[in-house]
Amino acid sequence: MIQLHDKTFEAFIPEQEINFAIQNVAKQIEDDFYDEVPVFIGVLNGAFMFLSDLMKHYSRPCEVSFIKMASYEGTASTNDVKQLIGLNQDLEGRSVVIVEDIVDTGNTVEELKKIFKAQGVKHFRIATLFFKPQAYTKDIKIDYIGIRIPNKFIVGFGLDYDGLGRNLKEVYQLSNTHNKMINIVLFGKPGAGKGTQAEVLKQKYNLVHLSTGDIFRFNIKNETELGKLAKTYIDKGDLVPDEVTIKMLQDEVEKNPEAKGFLFDGFPRTITQAGALDTFLHSKNWEVTATVALEADDEILVQRLLERGKTSGRVDDQDVDKIRNRYDEYNQKTAPLMDYYKKQDKFKAVDGIGGIDEISERLFTVVDSL
Repeated sequence: MIQLHDKTFEAFIPEQEINFAIQNVAKQIEDDFYDEVPVFIGVLNGAFMFLSDLMKHYSRPCEVSFIKMASYEGTASTNDVKQLIGLNQDLEGRSVVIVEDIVDTGNTVEELKKIFKAQGVKHFRIATLFFKPQAYTKDIKIDYIGIRIPNKFIVGFGLDYDGLGRNLKEVYQLSNTHNKMINIVLFGKPGAGKGTQAEVLKQKYNLVHLSTGDIFRFNIKNETELGKLAKTYIDKGDLVPDEVTIKMLQDEVEKNPEAKGFLFDGFPRTITQAGALDTFLHSKNWEVTATVALEADDEILVQRLLERGKTSGRVDDQDVDKIRNRYDEYNQKTAPLMDYYKKQDKFKAVDGIGGIDEISERLFTVVDSL
């Protein structure tokens, strides 16, 4: 952890990973401009370290220059890009590679494209060490990307916070102000009241409720790229692969960078998914706080579903055999997951029989103890 002015930052990207990314970018550019002499133009102040190291790995002839732009104040983009220092050389007919430290909204990229297209350049390319895909709002292609990162404020390796941090060899991210972030995986058999209690927990602890079913329906209905991909499997009667489900869920998490915590409902369903969730959360310095299972005797839940079936109209709530099959499937799939989280001492069982408020209080007791 480091302190810059009034804010605390925590380690995010090590020096070795940054160096490897820069080598890859240098190789890509070298392959594209093998028979040319491109002009590398660094955007000051942030890109000075990136451009310096990029040149160490670029073995072909090239020219180097700089332009200074301004678009940041503190930790937020001003959305107002101004050219402060222009170029003094004629670039007409030349191939230009803009070297940026970071691309987030894309406002600077848009302004740079206008400037250099007016110069009559032959080729205009953008190379950035860091790229925030969730924050990017432009249609302009980013040609060379070192490392994709979530929409978080970072410092180090040329990037600063009000003047400090540029000289750091590694990259740090703004510390999560919600150190007590609660990430809960909620289990519950059909009829156990999981949906009702999920809403209660969401409201009480200000959690973002992520339901796998809702996420699937949203992506398919809105014909997102992941939704289209998932639909190809569903239309064939196949299970949607774990990597597609996981990517959908990751995208939803990225949309809520300021969340105080997440309530995962319907995910994970397999050990593979549980491991992927752990890996993803760890990449953000988060973790699953606990898995909470609403437990109830199957016979009680069968009767509860049969009663619900009288008004819900759901066929699978009206057939005892179908209900029992659903419970058998749940037991088979959930048992390994329970063992997975028990080994991490993160499994909590809650009695799911009783009134809604009574069960809610039991859940509150568990969550408050985390």
